[in-house]
Order: sequence, then structure tokens, then C-alpha cells
Amino acid sequence: MAGSPFSYAVYGLVPRVERGERMNVGVVVFSRPLQYLAARTGLDEARLAAFWPGLDAEDVRPHLVAIERIAAGDPEAGPIAQLDTTARFHWLVSPSSTIIQPSAVHTGLCGRPGDELDKLFASLVLVPPPEGTA
Repeated sequence: MAGSPFSYAVYGLVPRVERGERMNVGVVVFSRPLQYLAARTGLDEARLAAFWPGLDAEDVRPHLVAIERIAAGDPEAGPIAQLDTTARFHWLVSPSSTIIQPSAVHTGLCGRPGDELDKLFASLVLVPPPEGTA
């Protein structure tokens, strides 16, 4: 099946870099040929409490919202959100020293990048219910 090239990265919450642990909290998808850039984030508070009991979810949420707003080019999201889609994507996937860090960039082909974002978010960020409870 033919498609257009796209790139994506997964955002991870990294409480202590030295431990090498991360909890996936978002995905960003970019397709230059389709002029598409979007991010979706989500924070499972129960997992966060088990993963890092001392971190308040309300301290993390503004950072996740900023990722989505920058990807969307929200005029209220600051100067980085005003860059073109390619520059915004490169900024969003740049290595970071904050507790929210992007993975390496992965590539693929797709026809509808919005569907790809949905699929990646569901498979990489959302935690499926235990077997037999769906």
C-alpha cells in the first residue's frame, strides 16, 4: 500500500534519568508532504502515582498541553508555535533536559496521518485494560 512519508516520536515522562525509566505520555506525528503536524498527550494518574509518588499530575499537565499547542501552531503558545511545521517538529523532537523527553524519531508511510496519530497514541501511550475486562 502506497502512502506518504511521516515521522513520529513518543514523549516519555522521565522522573530520574539515571534510572533509565520512562512512562509514555504522548506522541507527535509529522508529514511534510501532507502538511500535517499534531501531537496528542495523556497522563494516566494512577500509573503516575505508582511510577513517581511525589510528582503531582497538575505539575506535568501544562507541559503536555504546551506540546499539543506548539504542534497545532496555536498563536497564543509563544514564538516557537509561530514557526513553520517543519521547524516546529524539529523543535518538538529535540533532546530535552526536562522530565518530558522525546524518543528517537521513527518513520513510516501512511495515507492519513491523523489516523496514524490515533493508532500510535492507542498502542504506545494508552494502557490496555487487563485481558477479559474490555
